[in-house]
Amino acid sequence: MTARADAALSPSPVLRLPAFRPGMRIGLFGGSFDPAHDGHLRVSLEALRVLRVDQVWWLVSPQNPLKVNTPSNDLARRIAAAIGVARHPAIRVTGIEADLGTTYTAETLARLLPRLPGVAAVWMMGADNLATFNRWRDWQRIAAALPIAVFNRPGLGLRALASPAARALSRFRLDAGDASLLAVTQPPAWIFLPSPHIDISSTALRNRHAPPNVTS
Repeated sequence: MTARADAALSPSPVLRLPAFRPGMRIGLFGGSFDPAHDGHLRVSLEALRVLRVDQVWWLVSPQNPLKVNTPSNDLARRIAAAIGVARHPAIRVTGIEADLGTTYTAETLARLLPRLPGVAAVWMMGADNLATFNRWRDWQRIAAALPIAVFNRPGLGLRALASPAARALSRFRLDAGDASLLAVTQPPAWIFLPSPHIDISSTALRNRHAPPNVTS
């Protein structure tokens, strides 16, 4: 097989695993990133600071199962835009879920974590995700697979902390002051971080830039 044929069969660099080494702490930040924005960046920088992770990986999903209007055929566009927003050497953007052939987070982690030997991984989500976490497929399996860091969102903290998943996992919650220990804590384990207080969302940005409806 020629080098050109090899290259054609190899996955795109953004569909491969970012480079890592055993002993690293890595935050896994999943989502449709439609579009990626400064809020994603601020959350990632906070994770690098308080969780003491070495890298944050933005896992750009081919299709978010809870967002039925998210196009599944524009992954390259969303990845390219996310790379432009990330702007930090410790933040890596990847479409690895497309290579893994997974849509649901539980499936992604079941296939991804065995590929990360020696890595202490943390799942990152916003308070809005915790509020509906009990609706995720196999959410208990996600909580048992790796620690979870929850970042606050305006007006959603109380709702998130009173959600069915938060109540079910209440005895496994760490104090915010122990954030630096989360990555090396045996799951289930989770933490609620009050900052950064992100008041922007991808949905709001899409709506802001959507063309107006024209009716006759």
